[in-house]
Parts: sequence; C-alpha cells; structure tokens
Amino acid sequence: MPLPTVAIVGRPNVGKSTLFNRLVGKKLALVDDRPGVTRDRREGEATLLGLEFKVIDTAGYEDEDPATLPGRMRVQTEAAVREADVALFLIDAREGLTPLDEEIARWLRTGATPVIVAANKAEGRGGEAGRLEAFALGLGEPLAISAEHGEGVVDLFEALRPIVERDGPELEEEEESEGGPLKLAIVGRPNAGKSTLVNRMLGEERMITGPEAGITRDAIALEWEWQGRKVQLVDTAGLRKRAKVDDKLERLSAADARRAIDRSEVVVLLLDATRGLEVQDLKIADATVEEGRVLIIAVNKWDVADNASALFNGIKAALEEGLSQLKGVPLLTVSAKTGKGIDQILKVAFELREAWSRRVGTGELNRWFEQALEANPPPAPKGRRIKLRYVTQVKNRPPSFVVFGNRVDELPDSYRRYLVNALRRDLDLGPVPLRLNFRGSRNPFDAPKGKVGGR
Repeated sequence: MPLPTVAIVGRPNVGKSTLFNRLVGKKLALVDDRPGVTRDRREGEATLLGLEFKVIDTAGYEDEDPATLPGRMRVQTEAAVREADVALFLIDAREGLTPLDEEIARWLRTGATPVIVAANKAEGRGGEAGRLEAFALGLGEPLAISAEHGEGVVDLFEALRPIVERDGPELEEEEESEGGPLKLAIVGRPNAGKSTLVNRMLGEERMITGPEAGITRDAIALEWEWQGRKVQLVDTAGLRKRAKVDDKLERLSAADARRAIDRSEVVVLLLDATRGLEVQDLKIADATVEEGRVLIIAVNKWDVADNASALFNGIKAALEEGLSQLKGVPLLTVSAKTGKGIDQILKVAFELREAWSRRVGTGELNRWFEQALEANPPPAPKGRRIKLRYVTQVKNRPPSFVVFGNRVDELPDSYRRYLVNALRRDLDLGPVPLRLNFRGSRNPFDAPKGKVGGR
C-alpha cells in the first residue's frame, strides 16, 4: 500500500526544507538563508514518532505569471498539493503574517486537500505572537514548531496522525486485498531437511537434496499455492556458527539466508529431531524476532525421533527459557519425508500473519489502555506518580504502538512488560512480535526513547 503523502507549502524562506530534512532524517534538501533555493519538488520517506509517510518539499509559493520561473515553480507546488493527502502550510512565526501568506491561505481553502497550519521558528517568546496571528487564516488552530530545533513535533504528530494512520475498516480491506502471497522462509542449520521439506510442499524435486551439508547455496523464491492461497516459498542456505563458516561461498550463503529472513513475513525454523535444540537454533530464532518477523518452530524427522514425548517437552522448556522475550511461539512437528504436519504449519502461518498485520482501532485500543491502567496503575517512584495519557498504533507488520505520558523514562521494565503482555493477551494478538515505545510530552528529540523488549 502506498504511503500517505504530506506536502510542505509556504512562501519562500519559512523553513520548509529544514522541516523536510528533519522529517526524513537526512539533509536531502539544500538549506540557505536566501529565498528560492528549492525549485523542484523533492520527495522522501519520513518517520515521525513511528508514523510513516511520504513528504514533499515544495518550492516557495510566489504570485507570479506562470510563464516565469517563479510561476512555473508555483504550478509544481499546486500539483503537489492536489496529489497530497494533507498540506502542511508553514508560516514564519517571527515575521508574522504577510499578504503572501494570506494569498496562499485563500488558495488552500479552495482545494479539497486538508490543511494543517504550522508557525515555524516559534522557539522563544517572540514566536507566540506570530502563531496567534495565524488564526486569522481561517484554517484551524496553528501549531507552534521549530524545524531547526525539533520543537513542537508531538503536536505535529497529533495533528497528522488522524490523516496519516488511515484507521478503520477501509484500511483493513485494502491491506487484505493487497497483502499478496504469504512470504514464508524456511531456515535452520545445515542438513535439517529444509530442501526436502520444500520439495514435499511443492510436490516435485525442485531443490537438490542429499546427505551433504550446504548443498543449497542461494535463497530461492518459489511461487506456490496451498489450498487456493498463494505462498512465496523461500528455501535458504543453512545457518551455522560464524566460527564454522570458513568457506567464502558459505559465508555468502549464510548472509543470503539472513536477507531471506528480512524479506519474509513468516519464518519457519526447522530443527532436526535427531539432534534436538542447539544454541545456534536459539540465535536464529532471536534474530527472526529482532527483525519483527513471525516465528514458527518445526521439529523435522519426527517420524524417526527417539522418545518423542520427552524430546518435545525438552525443546519446549528450552525455548521458554532461551526465547523469553516472546512467549508461546508455536512448536510443531513435521516429517519432510512423508509430508505429515505440513498443513498445520501453513494453517498456523496464515493465522499468525493475520495477527501480525492487524490494526487495532483507536477507540478499542484506548479502552484497553484505560482498563490496563486501572487494573495495575503505573508506579510512583519517590512519591511522584508517572502519568500515562494515551496509546496509539503507529504501524503494523509487526504491530507497533506508542504510549504518551510524562516521566516515562522512569517507568520500570517490569511495568513495560506488563503492558506488552496485557496488550498481547487482551487484544488477541497472539505470539507475534510487538513493538511498544514510550514518548514523553516534552520534546521527543531530547527525551530518552524507551523501548520494551516485547518483540
């Protein structure tokens, strides 16, 4: 799904390019005190407190004949605003309103694109008067920001969020229709039976197999269907301890396998029942969770396993201890040789991808949040209670949330884990990686960024 688009507009030299650079996190746009430095539209992918969108830096709007260079620049700006989901109209708070600001406002009011007004360069006392003047534009309450110093971005986040998030049923239908095939990676140590499993799934000897470890060199994507549902299957080179990867070709293969994890949605970590769970398996599992991918663990060669019940319970206990950041990871059994257990793997993979892709409505999310705080209020270190105000989902795949409040840097890890576990349990998100971040009400560019290990 294409990212929502925010077009930054305003007269020359109000700080549009400075804000653009701030949002994209790079100095992509030239910045100078002279007006008119930006001429063409410049686009970049922006992230603001977890919100992701495309931002367009436009040329300074000037009331000139379309045949002139400034006039042609204005035409480009007008086109950018028509195509955008929201126009971010910048004025200079230190200079106050100008006749050109008022002209731009009249033009914006005639269009269908929603408009947010931001009074830039509002740091210090001098900026408030300019912000108050901007009420006269008739485009709603102006925000006070400083693109140069990163101030006011929480207010900007809250203004953009309802438009950029695109919450609601329409989004869910769009994501479902554009979800594409299930991207499934099969990973594991060499000779765990990955290629045999892929061949069994496909019903043909598509991959070379044999007793020798390391036959598969490349991560190979294979299109396939399971019960009428499309799957993009990736068989990967075996992952081994780095100390054992001496051959250059095998090092490249291991790197390719890690890239396959990055490109996948669901990762099946295949274990060898004749060897059990090893430290390297836990490292692969941890890397998968760190990348925010859905993890399923399947024990292969189950048809020839000795003392199967004890083996299963032993692996389960080791996973609980070694993969403590994500409880309840599915542990399934399979025989790549006979095909038994393959349907169960695919069924679970599709179910977990659905949870991984889910967006929780703002109302439902904050009702859960209020109940969670009521059931277990935040602590009060040194007698001063930490106040958590609200929560919002900033993205999915994996589900990612931001909690806003004050003094969040003092929130203990135990309470953060409580919120992650309650979120997973009460909203039925299941054993998929979650991201829960905390932001203070002050300038988030200066505030510590607390990140919980819910994954």
